[in-house]
Amino acid sequence: MPANAPAASMGPLLLDTCAVLWLVDGAPMNKQALAALEDAERKRQALFLSPISIWEIGLLMSKGRIASTLSPHAWTERLLAHPLMRLAELPPRVLIDASWLPGNPPADPADRMIIATARHYGQTILTRDRKILAYAEAGLVQALRC
Repeated sequence: MPANAPAASMGPLLLDTCAVLWLVDGAPMNKQALAALEDAERKRQALFLSPISIWEIGLLMSKGRIASTLSPHAWTERLLAHPLMRLAELPPRVLIDASWLPGNPPADPADRMIIATARHYGQTILTRDRKILAYAEAGLVQALRC
């Protein structure tokens, strides 16, 4: 599915790590991404977050690349307290599938696990990651540029 597919053909949104950070920071997003988020909110549809994104955010905080007065634990708890936010499950099947993605997937293990999660659950990845978007352009996962 193309990286900017119409909302009608999208699955539930799985927020890539960059999308989570931009949402928290209030960074501007493109019209399609905003429409998809507003549609999910209007319909009270869950927004999904991968445990891998939580790990990546913890790493970024530990390296000083995310400045926050909150601890990584408190930051994550606050994020997950949003009424629509759900933690995506990461069962062994998804972890194994991340090692066997078809085509030419990104080399980054975190990206591969996010892609495998989206494929497993029929979710659309909300991201700005060029490699994930290129993988979506090849028709191997649903993604929406934010």
